[in-house]
Amino acid sequence: MLSPKDEIEKALEVLDLPKLVTKADIKRQYRHIAKKHHPDIGGDSQKMEEINHAYRLLMKYIEEFRYTFDENEISKQFPGAQHAEQFKP
Repeated sequence: MLSPKDEIEKALEVLDLPKLVTKADIKRQYRHIAKKHHPDIGGDSQKMEEINHAYRLLMKYIEEFRYTFDENEISKQFPGAQHAEQFKP
């Protein structure tokens, strides 16, 4: 299972976005990438599912927390994730 930081970084990578974006940037990039990979125009349904998941994750994070995806900000929003890592053998 990925940490919240890793999951967000993967979502940014899937949508080819930088760490500092706006909600409009995410929507614009999602639509651009979705047009290329949509199954109705010959794209891969698995890739489209990955794109949709990345979009939903980033939009949820942006609406509930902040507009930046740097490591410090993510760790502030998910403090329990870092705490649990300290106790792994």
